[in-house]
Amino acid sequence: MVFTEAFDADVMCRFLDHLAGHFDHKVHFVLDGHSAHRSRKVRAWLADHPGRIELHFLPSYSPELNPDELVNADLKRSLPMLSRARDQAQLAAETRRFFHRRQRQPHIVRGYFGGPHVRYILE
Repeated sequence: MVFTEAFDADVMCRFLDHLAGHFDHKVHFVLDGHSAHRSRKVRAWLADHPGRIELHFLPSYSPELNPDELVNADLKRSLPMLSRARDQAQLAAETRRFFHRRQRQPHIVRGYFGGPHVRYILE
């Protein structure tokens, strides 16, 4: 999901709706400690959708442990090679294409979790 507004609990709940709608089984979701992830609104969403998504929180300040940082780095490395977006809409479209490609490349996605600092997530 690509969004242009500030990330808050409303955006997080929209994302959870989107994510839960794509799977017919429970989703395990690894998150950092962003306030929107821990908000009352998100906790209420989880209570209204029991068994759909389970949140797993990373330790508090630990960017080296966060696989999301590896995803961001991969995206930033890949986008300039694909094309030069001229506006926000093109950038959003290229970002979506990048993530759709990654969805078909599970070996790369697994690699985000394969470093020595993030193995704890898979245990």
